[in-house]
Amino acid sequence: MHFWSSQNWLCWALPAHTRQSCKWLRHKSTLQYASRPDLPKLAYRKTKGKSPGVVFLPGYASNMSGQKAEALEEFCQSLGHSYLRFDYTGCGQSEGVFADCTVGSWKKDVLYMLDEIADGPQILVGSSMGGWMMLLAAIARPEKTKALVGIATAADYLVNAFKTLPIEVRKECEDKGEWHIPSKHSEDGAYRLTMDFLQEAENHCVLQSPIPITCPVRLIHGLKDEDVPWHISMQVAERALSPDVDVILRRHGQHRMAEKDDIKLMVYTIDDLIDKLTTLV
Repeated sequence: MHFWSSQNWLCWALPAHTRQSCKWLRHKSTLQYASRPDLPKLAYRKTKGKSPGVVFLPGYASNMSGQKAEALEEFCQSLGHSYLRFDYTGCGQSEGVFADCTVGSWKKDVLYMLDEIADGPQILVGSSMGGWMMLLAAIARPEKTKALVGIATAADYLVNAFKTLPIEVRKECEDKGEWHIPSKHSEDGAYRLTMDFLQEAENHCVLQSPIPITCPVRLIHGLKDEDVPWHISMQVAERALSPDVDVILRRHGQHRMAEKDDIKLMVYTIDDLIDKLTTLV
């Protein structure tokens, strides 16, 4: 661990309006837009710094302005490492229509940011569906991926959850052309997934066979997660080819993993990986 970690979390324990009194806190990064030929612009915030950098991948219908994403920015700034967070197409401040997006289009977003915006090797931190994106990106860009940290990783979850529904419910959804998933995280109380979305998502499932990832992997999951079962993180751990995989289960952790102690664990886990990676160089 780095010597400033205790000071880091002494400040983070303060209310938001008083945290700014901590001298080591840096300024918030500037909102920028990545222009892509014939594709929607992607909103992002980037902090320059040392390698390995850290990239945060949000969850389904989420954005880069959550507590975990902001905490990671402060952590990386205080350590002097580069940090990148962004919004997927159709989410947050990025352009595009959410209803037109797919797992494949969001994967392309991640790969574009890794290829064009991120500098050098990265530690990918994926929250919920972002954990699925993290795995897909690591498979596609092994040379840019130095370590993975999954928070309530939802690999293949939407596809497999639909397949576990009673056959009559699946038939009804197929007839309607969509599936409504109740969720307290949605403003409407449910997420609406089309059958086309689910069929496309099947092309990106990773849990049916060994996962060709060889970098260090850390998977943090709450046992009280009511949205994505913690055993999915266990499945990822079992299938990843990496010899260096740890699963950390939090007894009282919920899906968002946004409590102070949850964020502290996430940051300490990344801090430990940075130490490990820089020691190996």
